[in-house]
Amino acid sequence: LLLIMSFGQLIAQKNVQLSLKDAVKMALLNSDQSKILDLNIKSAQNKLAGVKSTQYPDVKLSGQYNYLTNANADINFNLGESSSTPPKVNNLLFGQLNISVPLFSGFKIKNSIKAFSNNYTATTFQSKNGKEQLSIKTIETYINLYKSEKVIQLVSENLKSAKQRVVDFTNMEENGLLAKNDLLKVKLQEASLKVSLSEAKKNAFMLNYQLTNFLKLPENTKIVVADFNTQNVNDLKVTSSGIARADKKALEYQLKAAKNKVKIEKSNYYPSIGLSGGYTALKLGDILTVYNAMNVGVGISYNFSNIFKNKSQVEIAKINANELNYKLNQLNDAVKIQVENAKQEYTLALSNLSVYKQSEVQAVENYRIVNDKFANGLADTRDILEADVQQLQAKINKENAKASVLLAYYKLVNAKGNLISKLLN
Repeated sequence: LLLIMSFGQLIAQKNVQLSLKDAVKMALLNSDQSKILDLNIKSAQNKLAGVKSTQYPDVKLSGQYNYLTNANADINFNLGESSSTPPKVNNLLFGQLNISVPLFSGFKIKNSIKAFSNNYTATTFQSKNGKEQLSIKTIETYINLYKSEKVIQLVSENLKSAKQRVVDFTNMEENGLLAKNDLLKVKLQEASLKVSLSEAKKNAFMLNYQLTNFLKLPENTKIVVADFNTQNVNDLKVTSSGIARADKKALEYQLKAAKNKVKIEKSNYYPSIGLSGGYTALKLGDILTVYNAMNVGVGISYNFSNIFKNKSQVEIAKINANELNYKLNQLNDAVKIQVENAKQEYTLALSNLSVYKQSEVQAVENYRIVNDKFANGLADTRDILEADVQQLQAKINKENAKASVLLAYYKLVNAKGNLISKLLN
């Protein structure tokens, strides 16, 4: 029954080979965070379109029909003669078309359009920065999954050797060639490796589960990560390209919008002037008909209280602009520190890789020497087990170091703001 269930799970599980580049592409295309960032851009775009529409004329058409219950109408028109039949006043028809155009509003409309335009540009850069962070998060999860898979592979290989050592030591112990204490030591090492393997599998499962959910893949998907060979890691080139941080650009355009906001508040100190025109038609029963009633005029309004009341609003807008200016200065300093730290982390990762590669060679050679000594009775069980553990740890350290170099490289590119363009182009 267990075999059948295991076979069913293997069939249900779908293996998907996914490169690092493809994983980032899927994150940018499928993840909820990426879609939210795209919606933010659309929202800012529609807000800008709404503000632009305020500079166009307002056209209003209205009509009305009322039924009157034989209303009495006294009309004092001197018509020269009287009519024996009173006019009927039982309905009222009214139609009106009005057009108004803003001529001057203290440059409020102009500055509002500039402010929302700058906010829209800031939102596009915020979206770009958000996708940069989304990409580095995907890369980090992908590389951690690679590390876990490598640990599983190396521990599984070592566990096979440990199991064979238990078999060999059991035969030796049964034949009186080995102390029982030595057999227990190798069994303890086998148990320790089993625990390590279970933990590594759990970590790999959770990272795979996290990545599949993040990329909107079916939950039963098993992601097969690409191997980062030494040649690919050594081929990474750190260019001297300048810093192009999208979050910095976003803050710069937010500052421009804040300065536009100051001008918008100052526009309340000016009068508003508008041009208006219209057409009116009226029919009141049988006694009154009005048509071709055209009108055109210019209106002006000014709120004198704004001279006193608007001062605080202008000051608040100025404070907001100054605050953004200080935040921009802070971000500039923070970016410099982040880039320099990323450079040092990348240099350290390369140095560690070189050390761990040498350590692996030394650990493998040490295990070979100790194994030969053990076979000739010149080394005890503790020596061979210790050399075996050192060899396994050295291999794991080297694989982790290779992946860490790649992660440090992309973190450096991300710190400069060039991650998506560097990885996907």
